[in-house]
Amino acid sequence: MSRRLLQLVMPVTPERRMFRIHDPSVDPDAPGGPLPPVGALISTNREQLWVGSLQEDIDVRLVLEEWDEAPPPCGDAWDEEAKGAIYLRGQLSISMGLAGTAVRGLRLAGGVGDYSVRVYAGNRDQVTRRYAQLFDHHRNPLSDEFQQEKKTLEGLERYLVQLWRES
Repeated sequence: MSRRLLQLVMPVTPERRMFRIHDPSVDPDAPGGPLPPVGALISTNREQLWVGSLQEDIDVRLVLEEWDEAPPPCGDAWDEEAKGAIYLRGQLSISMGLAGTAVRGLRLAGGVGDYSVRVYAGNRDQVTRRYAQLFDHHRNPLSDEFQQEKKTLEGLERYLVQLWRES
């Protein structure tokens, strides 16, 4: 039976509609990275996983979990699911581009090696639709009313990233 070893829950600010999970020794902006996940939930290469978001101006909620082996599938609780693999040297970082680094050098119990990754997403379309409606209701996006309603959308788009060391 699989056991969860780690769980982090945090807000993430997507840059260019994505955030990146990678080995800390890798520069996520260096040439040779994955293609942006346009029209897809994830895009990967050997040492990076890019998660596609539908947001640029609204923070999303990320739950990151490390497991000792493949966790049970989450079923219908999520709208989308994608799978991938990534090589990590016992640590990972989460980059938000110009918004900074959400996590730097998080030590993994699984150590160095190949990790399977399962990514789930929820409420992506709902948040995008509600954000567009804000512009219909408020002429000035700098108004207090607009900003207060925008704040209610923070964290509604959500992601679950589960990873475990391949045996």
